[in-house]
Amino acid sequence: MRRAEAVFPLSPADRGAGRSADPGTPVISLRDAALAYGDRVLWRDLQLDVRPGEFLAVLGPNGSGKTSLLRVLLGRQQLTSGSLAVLGHSPRNGSRHIGYVPQQTFQPTHALLRARDLVRLGLDGHCWGLPLACRAIRRRVDELLASVGATPYADVPVGRLSGGEQQRVRIAQALATDPRILLCDEPLLSLDLQHQRTITGLVEERRRSAGTAVVFVTHEINPVLGLVDRVLYLARGGYRIGPPDEVMTSSTLSQLYGTQVDVVRVRDRIVVVGAPDAGTAHTHDDGAEEGEGQ
Repeated sequence: MRRAEAVFPLSPADRGAGRSADPGTPVISLRDAALAYGDRVLWRDLQLDVRPGEFLAVLGPNGSGKTSLLRVLLGRQQLTSGSLAVLGHSPRNGSRHIGYVPQQTFQPTHALLRARDLVRLGLDGHCWGLPLACRAIRRRVDELLASVGATPYADVPVGRLSGGEQQRVRIAQALATDPRILLCDEPLLSLDLQHQRTITGLVEERRRSAGTAVVFVTHEINPVLGLVDRVLYLARGGYRIGPPDEVMTSSTLSQLYGTQVDVVRVRDRIVVVGAPDAGTAHTHDDGAEEGEGQ
């Protein structure tokens, strides 16, 4: 897969993040982790370490707990059992060390929130009328918008932006505090191939240049196949984790689903046939997970 090119200027904090990260120390560590809603187990006995600079893709069918996993990492959802450490501590909601790109949401065209306003929401603190603080925040917002190529529409209401433009702005917002971990929840949904390449290129450049760990929930592995270090595949209350060539196989997915699943490689693409809830070539849609409490 051809990688998108992206120019991503770094602040001093960005440049230091990659050098200071210890590649041997996980930034995310789950042990014997389980998540259930009543009698329904989404996943259990999850053992997972994510290290600085790693790109982990999270896949699975509807309701398998992909979005819920991100909520756990964000400190918004408690594990049913097991333990979790994020950057060596229990997760807490609102950590400046974690950037979060949520699923796309509908923005009315008449809304007044501009692209630069959305990015500014990702920054800590308030101006409270202090001119120097205001200027520093405005300068940082301008830098972030420029880093994702969103300067031309910085003052355009978010609801008037295309899906690809909105995702650029959401990535800028997620990077506002120079996070060490970037969590992305279906950031490629409803985007055409060109915009998918742009968004994945921005995420990959951040990971490569700053050593940021990426946990990337997606319904389709092909747009990120050339970037992924490992795949975490959730299904039927269990999981498989490993390099794409080990996880995305007929034997592995058949064992995970408990039924025959065929994985076919066509040139540089992977097509999954026969997986429950997979109506087409591995297009699992997690859009209802949060709303259904999954």
